[in-house]
Amino acid sequence: MAEPRVAWPVKFVALVLIWGSSFLLMKVGLETLEPVQISALRIVTGAAVVTALLALGGGRLPRGARVWGHLVVCGFLLATLPFTLFALSETRISSALAGIGNAATPIATVLATLAILPGARVTGRRLVAVGVGFVGVVTIMQPWTTTQGPDLVGFAMALAGGASYGVGWTYNRRFLAGADLGGLAMPAATLLTGLALMAPTALGWALTRPEGLGALWAHGTARDVPGWLPLACVLVLGVVGTGFAYVLQFDVVRGAGPVVGSTITYLIPVVSVLLGVLVLHERLGVWQVVGFTVVLAAAWVVNRNPRSPEAVVTRARERSARV
Repeated sequence: MAEPRVAWPVKFVALVLIWGSSFLLMKVGLETLEPVQISALRIVTGAAVVTALLALGGGRLPRGARVWGHLVVCGFLLATLPFTLFALSETRISSALAGIGNAATPIATVLATLAILPGARVTGRRLVAVGVGFVGVVTIMQPWTTTQGPDLVGFAMALAGGASYGVGWTYNRRFLAGADLGGLAMPAATLLTGLALMAPTALGWALTRPEGLGALWAHGTARDVPGWLPLACVLVLGVVGTGFAYVLQFDVVRGAGPVVGSTITYLIPVVSVLLGVLVLHERLGVWQVVGFTVVLAAAWVVNRNPRSPEAVVTRARERSARV
C-alpha cells in the first residue's frame, strides 16, 4: 500500500489546531452574527462538505427507518445542541472558558456509559477521575464569590455542550453499533439530521425577531474587526472545522491508531485557551487556571488507553467522526 503524502503527525497537529480554534472563530463570528445563525451556517456548510466527500468517494448514506430514527437523536446531541450551546455560551463568557467546557466530553461519557449501556463496567480509576473533574469544574465556577467567577449560565452552557458529545457518542454505541455506518456515512448522516433539526429551530428563532425571516441573513456592524471577517470565520468553522476535519481524523486513526487519536479530546481545550489569551487577549483568573488544570488532568485519566480489544475498537469509532 502506498505511503500517504502527508504523515499522520502533521495531520494530527492540524486537527488539534482546527478544532481548538473553533472557539476563537465563534467568538469573532459573534461580532456580527447571532448564535443561531452561527450554528445553522456551521451545520449547513459542514454537511455540504462531508456529503460531497461521501459521494465523491463512492459511499452511501445508511438505510432503514430505525437507523435514521436513532441518527436523529445523534444529530441533535452531536451537532444541533452542542453547536448552538457553545455559540450561546460565548455571548456570556470568553472563548477560552468555552473551550474548557469541551473537556467535559470524556467525563460525561463515563456517566452516560453507566446510564445508557446495559452491563457496561467502568473502572474505579475513571470514576475517581470523574469526581476530580467535578471538583475542577466547581473550582472554575468559584461559587464562594459572586464577583470574580465566570458567568455561571454561560459556563454551564459550555459544559452542557461538551457533555452533549459524550452522551451522543454513548447513545450511538448503544443503538447504532450494528448499523452499516462505515467511512463518512456516520458524520454525513449526523450532520444531515442535525441540519433537519436546525432548520425549524432557526425559522422559529427568526419569527421571534422584529425582522422576521430576514433575521436569518441579517448581520450587525463589526466593532473591533473588519466587517468581512466574522462571516469568513464562520464559513471556515463549517467548511474546515466541521467538514474537512472529519477526513483528517480518519487519517490520523488509520495512521497512528485510536489511542493517539483519542488524545485530541483533551488537547482541544489547551489550544482554545492559548488562542483566547494570545489572540483575543482574554484573561483567566488564578482559580480558573487551577480548575482548568484539574479538569484537564481528569479528562486525560478518563481518556487513557483502554485495555480490552473491544474497548479499543469502540473508542476508535467514537473518535472517528468527532464534531
